[in-house]
Amino acid sequence: MGRAHEVRKAAMEKTAAQKTKVYSRFGKEIYMAAKAGVPDPEMNQTLKRIIEKAKAAQVPGDVIKRNIDKAKGGGSESYNEARYEGFGPGASTVVIDVLTDNANRSIADVRTCFNKAHANLGVKGSVSHGYDTFGILSFVGEDEEAVLEALIMAEVDVKEIECEDGSMTVYVEPTDLYKAKDTIDELYPEINYDVLEVQMMPQEYVKLVDEEQIMLFTRLITLLDDVDDVQNVYHNVDLS
Repeated sequence: MGRAHEVRKAAMEKTAAQKTKVYSRFGKEIYMAAKAGVPDPEMNQTLKRIIEKAKAAQVPGDVIKRNIDKAKGGGSESYNEARYEGFGPGASTVVIDVLTDNANRSIADVRTCFNKAHANLGVKGSVSHGYDTFGILSFVGEDEEAVLEALIMAEVDVKEIECEDGSMTVYVEPTDLYKAKDTIDELYPEINYDVLEVQMMPQEYVKLVDEEQIMLFTRLITLLDDVDDVQNVYHNVDLS
């Protein structure tokens, strides 16, 4: 199976099994974007783009509005981004992005997850060099040639296009994500996106075959997902 399968599977997990986590993640991003600029998506391009991503992840309108209103009301919270990397069981690796108002709490919480799963937290760059970062758009469609032609004409740096089971996944340079979206929107005005975001993807996937390794890896991912400050977790394990 191609990377498109992993992308769609991750999207399904985000919108089905972890809705509360997804809402919290986008809520923070929306709040920070609205607080940093004008709390109006028509006048704040960053806010507009985050709202587009949130809608693709099926975040309800009331969650979006609540966090914009919170920023309008002068909320005092301030969040900073951080990235942690580590080694799980077997040959697994994990990259964790957080958005936090307390860096000491975040690193302590992430380290606890690794300790409980008998995993090792690494230093900056110890794992991420084995990953590529893409802007990813996934949607229902099969006309790969038409999409590719339109993107090339729009001078989008297309890295790859995969078609599988009636769904198309386009990988572009991260900075071209919204240029690609605008181009595809023009090509298919009524399109809805299953995935619209920047993601890290491993250059190679590994398969865990030992039952204890699978159990420990599952524990690690579950524990990390339960940490409030964690925004994204990327790994190189093929769970198909």
